[in-house]
Amino acid sequence: MAVNKVPQNSKLVIKVQTGVNTAGAAVYRQRTYANIKSDAADADIYAIGNGIAGLQKHSTESISRVDSGELVNE
Repeated sequence: MAVNKVPQNSKLVIKVQTGVNTAGAAVYRQRTYANIKSDAADADIYAIGNGIAGLQKHSTESISRVDSGELVNE
C-alpha cells in the first residue's frame, strides 16, 4: 500500500509587520498570493516574493510557500 501526494496548488505568503500594539508587541499581517504553479522552483517564488516585498510600505518578516496536494492510495 503506497500513498503518494498529487500536487494541486501553491500559495506565496508574505508576512509584514504593520505596527505595534499598546503593549509594544509587533502586529503582523499576511499577504497571500494564490494560484502559484506547483512545479515552480522555490528560488523563483522567493525572488518574486522578494520583489513584491520591496513594494510594500511595511517591513517584511518572512516569505513562505504553502503547498497543498491530495494524498492517494495506490
